[in-house]
Amino acid sequence: MQKLLRFGETETDGGRDLLRAAELTRDPLLRRLYLVHAVDEQRHGTLFRSRAAAMLASGTLVRQDPRGETPGAGGHGLDDLDVERESDETMLAFLHVAERSAASRFAVYRNVLRSDPATQSIFDDILHDEMFHMNYTLAQLVRVSPQRHRAKLWRARLTRLWNAYLRVASALAGVIGGALLTVQYFAILPLFALLSKRAAAREGEGWRAVAQRGADSMRSQY
Repeated sequence: MQKLLRFGETETDGGRDLLRAAELTRDPLLRRLYLVHAVDEQRHGTLFRSRAAAMLASGTLVRQDPRGETPGAGGHGLDDLDVERESDETMLAFLHVAERSAASRFAVYRNVLRSDPATQSIFDDILHDEMFHMNYTLAQLVRVSPQRHRAKLWRARLTRLWNAYLRVASALAGVIGGALLTVQYFAILPLFALLSKRAAAREGEGWRAVAQRGADSMRSQY
């Protein structure tokens, strides 16, 4: 259920980005296609949220992936894209790569959820839209950049891989940092506490007499 809510949030966010892309492009055909795409993303978000709400009301749980994992977020990765700075070519290339990845993953989700026909039908419905999105973005990329569309696609793929690496590295850094802090807490701090306790044991208890310094003692605070 939580994953469905995340799917819904991702789809809705992607729809907002596409609306902004429709505002920015000067190509009237792309503007219409982006608007259709944005409406599809908003509808997908509504479908996911509605299904999550129905599952919450009925207490239904989605069966886990046979590989031992529940399906991960199927986001399009539009959070990796700065819509304001993209050209039509780079926008289409990124969308095509993202939609192709999403279509592949939604096909997996549809197959995994055979025991939950209601949720499976949602993924099946959305998968048809993803195929359309994947096809139109490639066709339009070839139209607006007939000579360099392959290079644009490779750049989009490499950008997504790099961003994925950064996310994994960031998560790994957090895990390593937590592990180091745990080691310090359970291994290093007790050692310091033991050394401090031994040093305290060597100190005598109570006040200790200080040797008299004669008249000079009145001219110094020590």
